Amino acid sequence: MNIVLLSGGSGKRLWPLSNNTLSKQFLKLLKNEHGEYESMVQRVMRQIKMAHPATNVFVSCNASQADMLQQQLDAVETIFEPSRRDTFPAIVLAAAYLYYEKNLDLHETFVACPIDTFAEDEYFQLLAKVEALVSSEQKKIGLLGALPTYPSEKYGYILQNKGTVTSFVEKPPCDKAEKLLAEGALWNCGVFAIKIGYVLEHARKYVDFDSYEQLYERYDNLLKTSFDYEVVEKEPSIGVVSYGGVWKDLGTWNTLTEEMESTSMGQEVLVSESCSNSHVLNMLNIPVVAQDLQDMVVVASHDGILVSTKQGSSFLKPLVEQIDLRPMYEQRRWGDYRVLDYMQAEGSSSLVKRMHIKAGEALSYQYHAQRSETWIIVNGDGVVTIDGNTSEVSAGSVVQIPRESKHSLFATTDLDFIEVQLGTGELGEEDITRIIE
Repeated sequence: MNIVLLSGGSGKRLWPLSNNTLSKQFLKLLKNEHGEYESMVQRVMRQIKMAHPATNVFVSCNASQADMLQQQLDAVETIFEPSRRDTFPAIVLAAAYLYYEKNLDLHETFVACPIDTFAEDEYFQLLAKVEALVSSEQKKIGLLGALPTYPSEKYGYILQNKGTVTSFVEKPPCDKAEKLLAEGALWNCGVFAIKIGYVLEHARKYVDFDSYEQLYERYDNLLKTSFDYEVVEKEPSIGVVSYGGVWKDLGTWNTLTEEMESTSMGQEVLVSESCSNSHVLNMLNIPVVAQDLQDMVVVASHDGILVSTKQGSSFLKPLVEQIDLRPMYEQRRWGDYRVLDYMQAEGSSSLVKRMHIKAGEALSYQYHAQRSETWIIVNGDGVVTIDGNTSEVSAGSVVQIPRESKHSLFATTDLDFIEVQLGTGELGEEDITRIIE
């Protein structure tokens, strides 16, 4: 079986812990059976491998998530999306990758599903039954639907008759959801089993291509919409497999905190006994004190501070979309960095970061067109390369890197340094040209 995990979302509903690079699926907030914290990505991959040890798993994601995927998953094969364009383009690109790059047949079936699903092991075992609906030619599309436990306004519903889909209802009001439950409707889990050729046929309505590279280059010509709207809701031949266990979308603080074992997390969190049904998460190195909170969630991170009722946290996204600030903290394959100061004035800009590189890791060999950099080594030892010349650095060393100079830094031991960027315009991660030698 071939499974494509869709990892395109930015998780703005879990702000301020999630951002464009540290999306919600990478947050380590839940514990596994050994009591260790794991991310949604790690949890889903573990459950798939338990259910289907021999299956081929691919992850479809934006290139900005590459470092986090490499850090959290071992040797997973990735399909990089040139831009964020919803699930229809992402599934099309995945189908093209399987056909052109992996040499699978056009009649081969694959299963596309979200990478951030919270469900029991049975859910992942049923993916084989969903795949069989299509591979056996019974249906053009196979879906997985969960038996609802309450009339939710947050989910889409599948109406079906003995496993054949008759219609869909998207996020109905509560009174209509109650009627749907009485009619035997299922929650739509966002799982699709489809044949490669079927998907590519739909893609050619928008783009002409004869290779994976051509489709990749013309990716932005594909309609920016969901696979549900563009394909599923227009297809008359659809089957659905029912799943009766726990299934949740942990995309809001309200639903996520229901599965968290502890009501507090982080350093210097002081929660009074007067608080009830409240969660406090602190990712800063300053104290957070909670007093007399009822049904609240408080989250403090380098990107901002959230104070909300749990119910109200479900409607966070429109507010967060008004925030136009760069991420202040990011984890990478080689370590992490935190923005200490950022100033932008007419004609000049400055950015100050505290950088940490793990022992044995390195910054890629790169140069910048818009900025110069000064590195002040605070702790640890390493080797700096500038335009092909190497030198050792340690605590107290100062390194000057002119604009357009090729440079890298290898950490012999755990290494911490302050990076001061001076340049023009917005000093972002886009001003990095990596050198491949």
